[in-house]
Amino acid sequence: MADDDSEEEEPAVELGEGEPVEGAPLARVTSRLNWGAAHSDIVEREGDSTVRTPDGPRDLADVMDEIDTPYFETRQEFTEAVHEVVGTGPIPTANE
Repeated sequence: MADDDSEEEEPAVELGEGEPVEGAPLARVTSRLNWGAAHSDIVEREGDSTVRTPDGPRDLADVMDEIDTPYFETRQEFTEAVHEVVGTGPIPTANE
């Protein structure tokens, strides 16, 4: 049976009150695409999106300029290629 107290539980992660981080998470951008996807189709559809990176926000079109892969079979393949360019790690906030 479902526990009726579940609606009253606190959120699992408490959100801060600082300035919002510029750009979108890469996962949000990739969720709007269909896989397999051609490099040129990704740039056409999402190139003007700004993604969050460990070095600050970057336009996806600029990141894609550094990727030579012409076609991505899966979301994971695309994500790995982007991470090779921008790196991985914590995203800086205005409070850091």
